[in-house]
Amino acid sequence: MYDINNQLYVQNFIIMTKNKFYAVLFVALSALLFSSCSKDDENIIPPQLTIEVAGATSTSDLNLAQEDTLHLSAAVKNSTNFAVAWQVDGKEVARTAKYNFVATSMGEHLISLTVTNPDGGVATSSVKVSVYGKYKNGTFILNEGNMTSENGSLIFISPKGVVTDSAFFKVNKTPLGNVTQDLFIANNKIYIIAQNGNRMGGDMLVVANAETLVKEAAFNEELDKTLSWPTHIAVVGTNNVYIRDNKGVYLFNTDTKALKFVEGTEGADKNRMAVVGNKVFVPAGDKVFAIQGEKVDVIKMAGNVSGVLKASDGNLWISCTTKPAQIAKVNPSSYAIIKSNEIAEAKVGAGWGATPGISAIGDTLYFSNASTKIYRHIFTTGKTDFMVDVKDKIENAGIVYNNLAVHPKTGQVFFNTIKGYGWDFLINDISVWKFGDTAPVLKADYKNHTHFPAGIFFTDSFK
Repeated sequence: MYDINNQLYVQNFIIMTKNKFYAVLFVALSALLFSSCSKDDENIIPPQLTIEVAGATSTSDLNLAQEDTLHLSAAVKNSTNFAVAWQVDGKEVARTAKYNFVATSMGEHLISLTVTNPDGGVATSSVKVSVYGKYKNGTFILNEGNMTSENGSLIFISPKGVVTDSAFFKVNKTPLGNVTQDLFIANNKIYIIAQNGNRMGGDMLVVANAETLVKEAAFNEELDKTLSWPTHIAVVGTNNVYIRDNKGVYLFNTDTKALKFVEGTEGADKNRMAVVGNKVFVPAGDKVFAIQGEKVDVIKMAGNVSGVLKASDGNLWISCTTKPAQIAKVNPSSYAIIKSNEIAEAKVGAGWGATPGISAIGDTLYFSNASTKIYRHIFTTGKTDFMVDVKDKIENAGIVYNNLAVHPKTGQVFFNTIKGYGWDFLINDISVWKFGDTAPVLKADYKNHTHFPAGIFFTDSFK
């Protein structure tokens, strides 16, 4: 006998059974999927990543000059088949394990590296790079140029020994003035004076950014109607430029463009001035003028002064061509002679040039008396030693054109020589020497870059 209630019971049972089956199946599949995902997540091992920088001991703070190259590479562990992506300031630049960052724009840049495993593991790392101007650190050689056929020019030697000829012209596409004689760095600006001004174009006094050499200001009419063969400059404060010419020393304000002669400075020598604090010290025969504002004090010395330098301890070095020669350390406030040493072994003259007859690092001084023979004097001990005759090591070192200079940090001595006058000036050397307790070492020899070099200038000397 057919029982409809029994049929409904059976159908409900089947439906319930199916629902339970589906529910159990759903739970089982969910558990399996969950278990599978969890296991995969646990098995994904992200790569261990570091950015290696060639030549760097630390990547926490990297400083780089414009045009220099930073060689970076991805150092990856826990992965052998990974994808790489480099970014600079958020923009992708490379997908290779190694990347060379070329510094172009100044400022801070963020270099980021992302490494991805085939299974999805990801690691990131980054370094900050601060790019400063190409010419912030290094050595300048100022060329007078061949007066009748060319203007002055500026050579730059980077700390890595890379030489840039005609650096100012390459940046600005305009020349320096005719017969450039001296430069000074202050206020992150470089000031360059030309003896013959804008006779063949260029400027009598040019002011440029000290890091980039981009020209910021130039002065001609304000100066050339008054000055007679200006040769040396010194800067105090933000706008006071002291300019030495055939009459004496003038004070020029770059803001107001006012030019005023400093009374009492008649007879200032054609030689470099030194700045200590807010005073300018100017050699003048057997005296040194100490100028503060427009006030002039006179420091009397034992003989004709061949060089005035700021010492590393804030005092002054003054050399005199007495017989025997003397090198004195002088207090720039009281003008008292702290100590004076006699140099019996050699002379400390500046020759016919326009640069100091001495150069110093700490208490060690170098001089050559405008010859090819280099001497070293240790001031604390009073000992003087002959170091090397450059002409014995450098071919065609016929003439010393202006005097040597020692780097105030490295102690390397830079020396300018030319074969001779006429067109022989094109055969020349900038030789770089390291002197210790053993034989002299020729560290570098830059050939045929100078055009009558007016002087050697280290950016570190102005810091």
